[in-house]
Amino acid sequence: MKHREGELYRVIHAHGKSFEIYYGYYDDKDRQNPNSEPMEMYPSFKESPIYTDEGIPFVTAMQTPCHSFMGEREGDDTCYQCAYYKGCEELLGICLCPSRRRQ
Repeated sequence: MKHREGELYRVIHAHGKSFEIYYGYYDDKDRQNPNSEPMEMYPSFKESPIYTDEGIPFVTAMQTPCHSFMGEREGDDTCYQCAYYKGCEELLGICLCPSRRRQ
């Protein structure tokens, strides 16, 4: 089934917050490529941080990890590989690193 840009993929509820995930493109060159299809667009929590009510930051499994990464570095690391990552649903998770918690 082919999806269209802007079509709702799903709504994810996690830790008292709701995230609407739409189909889209992360890069304009993908949008212009006739062989490229829209994909699920997760929020950029590095650009616009969102926290749980307890001050824990949300992250995505595929985002580039921060300086607090705890795990074996492989070069193309993501938050999913970090010991502080706790998955919520799909590719959405939270970072349990104490230094990243908002007071």
